[in-house]
Amino acid sequence: MNSSDQLSPDIVEMVQQPLEQLGVRDVTAVSSLFSNIENRLQSELLAMETLASDFRRSPARPGALPVTSGRDVATALETLRVRWLGRKQGIIRSITDNWLAPAPSELKREIGQRVNGLRKEAEDRISQIFLGPEGEVAPTIETADFVKAGVIPAPAAALGTDRALDITLPGNRRPIGARHPIRRAFEEITDIFLSLGYSVEEGPEIESVYYNFEALNIPEDHPSREDQDTFYIDANTLLRTHTSPVQIRTMERQKPPVRIIVPGRVYRRDAPDATHSPMFHQVEGLAVDTGITFADLKGTLDHFMKAFFGSEVRTRFRPSFFPFTEPSAEVDISCIFCGGKAEGCRICKQSGWIELMGCGMVDPALFAYVHYDASQLSGFAFGMGVERLAMLKYGVEDIQLFFQGDIRFLHQFR
Repeated sequence: MNSSDQLSPDIVEMVQQPLEQLGVRDVTAVSSLFSNIENRLQSELLAMETLASDFRRSPARPGALPVTSGRDVATALETLRVRWLGRKQGIIRSITDNWLAPAPSELKREIGQRVNGLRKEAEDRISQIFLGPEGEVAPTIETADFVKAGVIPAPAAALGTDRALDITLPGNRRPIGARHPIRRAFEEITDIFLSLGYSVEEGPEIESVYYNFEALNIPEDHPSREDQDTFYIDANTLLRTHTSPVQIRTMERQKPPVRIIVPGRVYRRDAPDATHSPMFHQVEGLAVDTGITFADLKGTLDHFMKAFFGSEVRTRFRPSFFPFTEPSAEVDISCIFCGGKAEGCRICKQSGWIELMGCGMVDPALFAYVHYDASQLSGFAFGMGVERLAMLKYGVEDIQLFFQGDIRFLHQFR
């Protein structure tokens, strides 16, 4: 549009002034005021319709307007839309703020009706100009011209037609999620042990003191049974501190041989920091049969470590103590960051080894709780923290990242 089509300063100033300052005090004056504004809107809409119509005509026909491109029409249409319908400084917005809002009660109804009519006329006519006389954008004015100019037409449904929908445009793509790193670690651990003939067992997270402590040969004076280490619900019920109770439950209902892993959430009174959380995940394992030895335990865990971290990883077993296994051991792997070199690195604290899990041969005292014959049977058990393995495998330095739901962190595992 040329400069003559711009709003004159008197109209711009007029919509910024309150009604009282304009001398409008009754319905008749309101009607006269809006009639002038409506006439100005009709004049500008007619000029825009003429511009779009002339452009749509063949340049070879007499009277064709020499517009250089469809983008010129699109830009002019967007300018007109913003001038009247702009959310911040549009004429109709100014009328609403400066005239309707502070108007006395006897004038509000008339002003509100006239403002709504003005807005509807502007929206409908601008949308019709966009669509063209046949209800669709003419081929000479590309849809891309309007998109680049920022034109936002009224929805096609409001015009009673669906022809404004361009089915060749790409649709809205839903972002594809990914498995959580803890779930990925769970699945990989499970797959490895399933390939060795183990089955998966689950159990309740709200557990009894009997299954969580007593049946696992943990005495009443053991520190883990104190209130500062365990979430007690009442004197006989708690949130399980490990998944070992499922081992007892499984042996109670299943005769040997038993080969199971038990994945799940566990709870301990740990203050949250980079390596601790009051809720975390474990995978514990149990194998019971005739003739099982510590060599079977070492071979099983060595195979698991190589399958999970890579074939170059070495394992080391150090003597330890757990109430439910005898003998017991801590399992270390050669540092996957420095290759287990003698000088080590920051991750392995210059030792070349990283502690990962505990294990041992099932204490024969446990078999008495499940009515297994300790003279004929033997077995081994082990337990690992899933977050610990995931942190090492994926290079995560803060365990809290697993639980914060930060999309920036989780997107790295897509």
